[in-house]
Amino acid sequence: MRTTTRFKAAAAAVLMTGALAACGDAGSEGEGGPSVGAEEVEEGKFPEGSRMAELADAGTIKVGVKYDQPGLGFKGANDDLPSGFDVEIAKLLVADLGIDPQDTSKVDYVETISDNREPFLQEGTVDLVLASYSITDERRQVVGQTGPYFVTGQQLLVPEASDVTSIEDLAGQEVCSVTGSTSIDRINEAGAKGVGFDSYSECVQKVLDGTVEAMSTDGTILAGYAAQNEGQLKVVGEEFSEENIGVGYSPDRPEMCEWINGVLEESFDNGSWAEAFERTLGPSGVEVPEPPTLDACPAA
Repeated sequence: MRTTTRFKAAAAAVLMTGALAACGDAGSEGEGGPSVGAEEVEEGKFPEGSRMAELADAGTIKVGVKYDQPGLGFKGANDDLPSGFDVEIAKLLVADLGIDPQDTSKVDYVETISDNREPFLQEGTVDLVLASYSITDERRQVVGQTGPYFVTGQQLLVPEASDVTSIEDLAGQEVCSVTGSTSIDRINEAGAKGVGFDSYSECVQKVLDGTVEAMSTDGTILAGYAAQNEGQLKVVGEEFSEENIGVGYSPDRPEMCEWINGVLEESFDNGSWAEAFERTLGPSGVEVPEPPTLDACPAA
């Protein structure tokens, strides 16, 4: 059995400093790492009538990703494609359908904020969501989720001069995250007052201008913003949650679960998962973690 590994923000902060360089030109093959090529789809690979078969036949797909998370899902104003670990995992899935993940005429990487991930899947706006999407029992009541393809934990982003060292130091005080995220719930459960904003970048600005005391979400996300604002912001505190990051799919297409897990398992085994991690989150030489254990798909 595979060992579930949690990313530590102290290491991630070092990793992100290198990863941010790649975020400036996501469409550049030289900086974003080797391209993931489309795989040839053998006849009968996907069951007739399945969503996978439909997508492969159409040769097009829509994937929901973040645009404002350096190292995970980021797209600058001059970038042709988003970049980051979430995006690299999405490319593996797209390529397995025989679709070129680098071809924007065939793959629409739709900006997906935390608050619209479930609606996008329910309404068919996107076919998949890979947007730092924590797997929860509540979400699995309304959409399909499988994975995880990585595991992280929630921490705090505070001003460099702040004396805050843990969530306990912020009891009763305002801590921001994004609306629709599980982070708001964890903040409230820990005794602070969660305040939601539409985007992570907006939340970061509120910490910088002193509107709120801190920001809280997954440590890997926070480390990227700390690196972007070196000397102004820092990541503090032990992880006070465990977040299993997975892939979202339509609740009306349960057959996608086994396919997604199969592609993820293959990426764990053939090294492409580790390569994606190293390109986006681990360029500084810190050891790449073992892949996590995948959840079993619901019985048909």
